[in-house]
Amino acid sequence: MAAQTRALVSCKWLADAVRNNLVGPKLRILDASWYLPKTKRDPRAEFLQKHIPGSSFFDLDDCCDKTSAFDHMLPTSSHFSQYVGDLGIGNNTHVVVYDTSDFGSFCAPRVWWMFRLFGHSLVSVLDGGMMNWLADGYPVTADYSKPECTGFKATLNQSWVKSYEDVLENIGTKQVQVVDARSAGRFRGTEPEPRDDTLPGHFPGAINMPFSLFLDASGKELGTEGLSKLFREAGVDLKQPLWASCGSGVTACHVVLAAHLLGHPGVCVYDGSWSEWFKRASAELIISEGEEKKV
Repeated sequence: MAAQTRALVSCKWLADAVRNNLVGPKLRILDASWYLPKTKRDPRAEFLQKHIPGSSFFDLDDCCDKTSAFDHMLPTSSHFSQYVGDLGIGNNTHVVVYDTSDFGSFCAPRVWWMFRLFGHSLVSVLDGGMMNWLADGYPVTADYSKPECTGFKATLNQSWVKSYEDVLENIGTKQVQVVDARSAGRFRGTEPEPRDDTLPGHFPGAINMPFSLFLDASGKELGTEGLSKLFREAGVDLKQPLWASCGSGVTACHVVLAAHLLGHPGVCVYDGSWSEWFKRASAELIISEGEEKKV
């Protein structure tokens, strides 16, 4: 099935699969919705009310490193293996990830990236997410039956994950382009961060490409021409090494997905992103048009 390696699948493709009872050990659907606390949305409760038939809930705040001071940092390979195995996902399962955001897709690319990071390339994002699924009139349900557990073996590609130290070193060497996927206001320091303990701004050398630009008005991914133009206008050369950052490592994965769709897989993610940088970096490494970091 050619669709197994496509990074995006359409609502029609998935609706046909659901209708033909293909959801099972060979095809699993995940609702990976996650929201910042300020939105006052409870994605797990929303999932229990309605979801795409046959889907399971993937909790970013559960499948993560709970010992970290920062939000949903990556889990270990064994934790990821156990978590997705419990969702009935094996190494030969095609996984389709969606979320329920008003953007069309918000955190689904993060979970898509996590699967790829842990060695699973049979993973796709539902293009346009729940927003387009509903707009197209496809069915939703409140019914849920937990899939039968299976074995999953993760193999972590550590080189795709960047640390605070990596970014700090790169500010000195300027070897790698780093794209920040937050909104322009947060990047420039003129709009507040959603976390109360963090001021907005960016680190030296970062290039701003707000993740919402990768999506069209309906919430679907732009075509290759549109995506190419975005990178070109931002001054990003996809033939050169590229890292992505954002608030907490979620929307950065839109940059990874867009580059992947253009034939450049392997964009790396700074997992701690701005929420870690702001807490750890010295004041001169925080560029902002707004209030300065108090030393």
